[in-house]
Amino acid sequence: MVNNLEIQPSWFVSQLRQGFNAVQFSKAVADIRRGWERRDLWGMLGIHEIRQRYRRSVIGPFWITISMGVMVAALGLLYGKIFKLALDDYLPYLAAGFIVWGLISSLILDATHVFTSVEGLIRQLAAPLSIYVYKAVWTNLIIFFHNIWILLLVAFWFGINPGWGILLVIPALLILMLNGLWVGLFLGLISARFRDIPLIIASVVQVMFFITPVIWKPSMLPGRALFLDLNPFYHFVAILRDPLLGQAPQLNNWIAAILITLVGWAMALFFYTGYRWRLTYWV
Repeated sequence: MVNNLEIQPSWFVSQLRQGFNAVQFSKAVADIRRGWERRDLWGMLGIHEIRQRYRRSVIGPFWITISMGVMVAALGLLYGKIFKLALDDYLPYLAAGFIVWGLISSLILDATHVFTSVEGLIRQLAAPLSIYVYKAVWTNLIIFFHNIWILLLVAFWFGINPGWGILLVIPALLILMLNGLWVGLFLGLISARFRDIPLIIASVVQVMFFITPVIWKPSMLPGRALFLDLNPFYHFVAILRDPLLGQAPQLNNWIAAILITLVGWAMALFFYTGYRWRLTYWV
């Protein structure tokens, strides 16, 4: 009778306990490693996806650059007037912020469809599942390098020289790509199981855009320290935007970004270990 009255663990927790073991963990890590080794495959798939988006277009993927440039120019003029800021200072800030935010938001939103959008390939192609996450990250990195030309033109127009600080873009991009990978593994997995997750994530990302200093500056927010420190998006935007503008990101931004990366990978590996083998049935 006592056993019948005991509170049983939830299905979610019990499945995690059953699914996580050393054998499955080694298989999950091997899948991620083999996925990296298949760079030829996911590299080709990423380029093919971008070409498909702009098939039969005269200028092709450069529409990405044009649309971003029009948005930056329009919003820069509008919000520059609203906030009463000098364009030579605000427009480069806005351009860098939009480009970096575009990369971060696309990594997150694409992660929710990283497996469900290729269900046919998953069932037919004998390849590591992680290649689809690598493909999504690679595709967004290509788009980022298309958009970076907008910032280069703005910086040239206003005479901004980032100097040697531009080298910090390399580790910042590396951190963002590592986060894009664990986000893809984690969100891609749970989105395949629960189809409401992509809609929830899209709403959260939209809200975070307005409370992250992309179109506004941190100095505009009184008592901003705690508010910004608790916003993970702010740290990732800062470590990449500041070097692009010739500024050194603050140490706390780097520390927060690295900690989020480590915690995120631990969480993603935990779920990927327990549920990777079920993905074929979920998609």
